[in-house]
Amino acid sequence: MRSKLLRMSVALLFLVALSACGSYYKVTDPTTGTTYYSTDVENQKGGAIKLKDSNTGNTVTLQNSEVSEINKEEYKANTAKE
Repeated sequence: MRSKLLRMSVALLFLVALSACGSYYKVTDPTTGTTYYSTDVENQKGGAIKLKDSNTGNTVTLQNSEVSEINKEEYKANTAKE
């Protein structure tokens, strides 16, 4: 029982550490050509996505989009975030 609890604790710590690394996304609306940068993209019903634009702070919902995962350097170069 103790070893199972220890394994679960180690797995939880690993997941927390992994999520701290973060992901960065470039989201393009192909209809308007507008590009958004975000650290979180949520799938919505009907295939839409919802994100918080890092440049404006606005919450954006797009029905059609192109989502690319990018590295931290590209994210920082296109936003005022560190």
